[in-house]
Amino acid sequence: MGSTFSLGVLLASVVPCAMASESSAVLNGAALTLLWVMPFVGILLSIAVLPLAVPNFWHHHFGKTAAFWTLSFLVPFTMHFGADLAAHEVIHTLVSEYLPFIILLLALFTVTGGIHIQGNPHGTPALNTGVLGLGTVLASLIGTTGAAMLLIRPLLRANDARRHKAHVVIFFIFLVANIGGSLTPLGDPPLFLGFLKGVDFFWTTKALFWPTLVTSAILLALFFGIDSWYYRKPGEARRASSDPTPDSPIRVEGLLNIVVLGPLIMASVLVSGFWKPGIHFTFYATTIELQNVLRDLMLLAIVWVSWRFTSRDLRRAHHFEWGPIVEVAKLFAGIFLTIIPVIAMLRAGSQGAMAPLLALVTNNAGGPNDVLYFWLTGALSSFLDNAPTYLVFFNLAGGDPVALMGQYASTLTAISAGAVFMGANTYIGNAPNFMVKSIAQSRGVDMPNFFHYMLWSSFVLLPTFGLVTLLFFRS
Repeated sequence: MGSTFSLGVLLASVVPCAMASESSAVLNGAALTLLWVMPFVGILLSIAVLPLAVPNFWHHHFGKTAAFWTLSFLVPFTMHFGADLAAHEVIHTLVSEYLPFIILLLALFTVTGGIHIQGNPHGTPALNTGVLGLGTVLASLIGTTGAAMLLIRPLLRANDARRHKAHVVIFFIFLVANIGGSLTPLGDPPLFLGFLKGVDFFWTTKALFWPTLVTSAILLALFFGIDSWYYRKPGEARRASSDPTPDSPIRVEGLLNIVVLGPLIMASVLVSGFWKPGIHFTFYATTIELQNVLRDLMLLAIVWVSWRFTSRDLRRAHHFEWGPIVEVAKLFAGIFLTIIPVIAMLRAGSQGAMAPLLALVTNNAGGPNDVLYFWLTGALSSFLDNAPTYLVFFNLAGGDPVALMGQYASTLTAISAGAVFMGANTYIGNAPNFMVKSIAQSRGVDMPNFFHYMLWSSFVLLPTFGLVTLLFFRS
């Protein structure tokens, strides 16, 4: 992509001192000022604004942008706190959090990119609702990006003879690209970060089952009503002779990825969560557990098998390319590193610079205000990336997975739902949103602009989330 951003160069600047002495120093968040937050805010705002404001610049220089903000944090941090502490923080973050995160995304991306759905059903309201329902379920199994990229093109082909179809894509973004990914750590990046922090794999399923079911059922019912209204309008469907892709039977290709490799991804993650052999080793003062190493190695093996044994013709038919995962890898390297001081300040609690934010989400009894956790997490996830937003509020709530799955389970549920659900509020709330929009526009769909899309989300999603608040969260 024309970027000079290199993790190797980044590590080379700090690793030598770490090799000399494995530091046990811990970053004191109470000693940090809000100035250290600026690189993190800068990279998030760049991701949110630049693709829309200067798309050509962003396409060619997103890696350099990530490198700029990363070095804006790392260079002064190293000068102020020393290379030893900088090395410890960087290596711990990359080895314990970033690499497992990006390896899972790579596995899901490669495997789902090896599945192709051929054929063209007729886009009736019943069929469209069924596809959205199927995608909502699949999103928690193969990720929101995987489910969205798998189903959006068949759905567009099914509806290409209809005049009104933008609403189909909008609800697809709501459900498949966002809300559907809320039931497992495989579904959406924020939840996998929670898993890496110690949240049990199936805790997410149990905690978010009813909020997800209620939200999805409401949106599917609304969609069926809206789509049925459009479908009955005079002149909605073209004649069969003018259909650019005439109806034909559905056929799914890539069974190796569906039957073998997809389930193996879930098995790999599950095993790392349940199997605790108690074997670990230390790498530059970072503890690495055996089960996590085996999980990541197995996921990389799955990537290799999928790439090696899936035909290139199938991947071309699916429009598979490495660009999106390369972009995600570079941007999230910057996000994971620039968030280091933010997490430290949050862990400092009332002693840190983030104390006003902690006070805002604390109720009169001194406990967490779940309503505000849900809406604040959601508001930031609507305009910034939902994965780092989740990390911010996870740590704001104490960062202890045992407590957050127990006494404060409703708070972690609010944070998780806010991060995943409200990524649907804007095109930039979650990575698949803009990808789906771009694919739809390339197929001739007249998609609403950024603000018109927000009108849809304001009238459809916000009242739904209001009901979810009343049903499941307390202030």
